[in-house]
Amino acid sequence: MNKIKVFSHQRLALLWTVFILILCTMKMPDSIGESGFFFTGFDKVVHLGFFFVLTILLFFGETRSQQRYNFGVSTIFKILLLTFTLGGGIELIQLKFFPYRSAEWWDLGADMIGVFMGIFAYILLNKSNYNEKES
Repeated sequence: MNKIKVFSHQRLALLWTVFILILCTMKMPDSIGESGFFFTGFDKVVHLGFFFVLTILLFFGETRSQQRYNFGVSTIFKILLLTFTLGGGIELIQLKFFPYRSAEWWDLGADMIGVFMGIFAYILLNKSNYNEKES
C-alpha cells in the first residue's frame, strides 16, 4: 500500500500526536494547581486520556486503510511499540529540554494504561460490530 495513503488514513492520529506533544511541552501557569479543579494525580488521568484517544485513532486509521475490521497481533504490537516510544520520548524530551516540565516515569505508566484500555475497548466494541455484520 502507498505510504501517502497510509498517512492519510492516520491523519487524525498524527494531529492528535502533535496536540499531545504541544501540551506536554508547554509551560503551565503556576496557579493551575491552586484552581481547585485539579487534584493530585490529575496529570496521570490526562496522560491516560491522551493515549487512550491516540490508540483509538490509530486503530480507526488502520481499519480505514484496510477497509474492513481485520488486524492481528502484529498491528497491536506496532501500536504498543509506537505509543511506548512516543510516551517514553515525551518524558525524555521533558527531562532534557524543558526544565519547567518534570519528567515522571509514572506518566509513561499512565500512558500505557491508556493504551491498553484503548486496545481493549476498540477490540471489544468493534469485534462485536464486526460479528453482527457477518451474521
